[in-house]
Amino acid sequence: MTQPNRPSRPDLADGGHALFDWLRWMRDHEPVHEDEFGVFNIYRHGDVLDVTGDPGLFSSDLSRLRPDSTALSEEILSVIDPPLHRKLRRLVSQAFTPKTVAGLEPRVREIAHRLLDELDTDQFDLVESFAYPLPVTVIAELLGVPASDRDLFRGWSDRMMSLDVEDPVEMQFGDGGQEYEELARKPMREMHAYLLEHARDRRANGGDDLIARLVRAEVEGERLTDRQIVEFGALLLMAGHVSTAMLLGNTLLCLEENPDSAAKARRSPDLIPSVIEEVMRLRPPIAVASRVTTADTEVAGVAIPADRMVMLSLVSANHDERVFPDPERFDPRRDARVQAAFGHGIHYCLGAPLARLEGRVALEVLHERFPDISVDRPEGISYHREGLMGARTLPVSVRRG
Repeated sequence: MTQPNRPSRPDLADGGHALFDWLRWMRDHEPVHEDEFGVFNIYRHGDVLDVTGDPGLFSSDLSRLRPDSTALSEEILSVIDPPLHRKLRRLVSQAFTPKTVAGLEPRVREIAHRLLDELDTDQFDLVESFAYPLPVTVIAELLGVPASDRDLFRGWSDRMMSLDVEDPVEMQFGDGGQEYEELARKPMREMHAYLLEHARDRRANGGDDLIARLVRAEVEGERLTDRQIVEFGALLLMAGHVSTAMLLGNTLLCLEENPDSAAKARRSPDLIPSVIEEVMRLRPPIAVASRVTTADTEVAGVAIPADRMVMLSLVSANHDERVFPDPERFDPRRDARVQAAFGHGIHYCLGAPLARLEGRVALEVLHERFPDISVDRPEGISYHREGLMGARTLPVSVRRG
């Protein structure tokens, strides 16, 4: 039987709908595809969960691809394997607890209201005025660093996210060129130096913020090093605020396209957690995850050699009709608990409870303040690069109560 010609991968210019059609084609015809860079892309839900559930065969340690590179640190929780991963996660979890996250709700609500109080117009960019400053302020306060430095954090994240390299391996390691130095290594060094200063201050002077609790965390006589604290703080600060900012924008886009669901969420706020979960399924902010094979293996009948990058499409997994009937339909009533937006297995996102909390509270506050919110289309909406799924700019109009 002749294999149909693979269509070209579309961008996010239409909000993702053309991409969803393309991903369906890949799931049906090439569920495992080796691209021109030698990276194996995996598209079906069951295969994505199998890979993320087997850290022995599919390593998170991307440095295996280039053992001589210093681009990735063995101290980063998201790119290490057991047993070091197990130790670091236990230490970090001792300080970053569900109780800590739940206790943030009143402050998240207060910050959300203050941000909306500062608006003196009924037309604004939701990302610039609300979706970005809300999570970055929450995380800064949680860490114990000045929220007034949020423009500094924004500068680091904007530079790093503007790096657009087609080869996924080069995206991780760079080629030593000036662009990679300016857009990746330099802002990362600046952020590490900034957080290291705070970590050393907490060791000397104590405190009650997350950095201080990370300093004090101890499991079986072992504690986190300054480098490990800095790496986790950087991960939380950058990945946490960027992904939540995209989640809030994606929520507005989903509700704009589904006015019946928007109306039901307004009438029944208890539906909002399900709305947020369905947004995460339909438009997951972090669209991909990467692993490296530790031995020759196969996925869906396709042979994959050892020491090759495997790129998992989380957005495709979340649209797999084998698991989610009519997957492009926005349906907060569906059971989305197996959606893959927060990962799976030992690397399930530690920040998931915080993202869910911020998403829920943000939508509740927006509904309290504005009887009507509409997205201004299509002018003004721009999207992040491939690998991320969310708006960089999202102009909206509101009607005040």
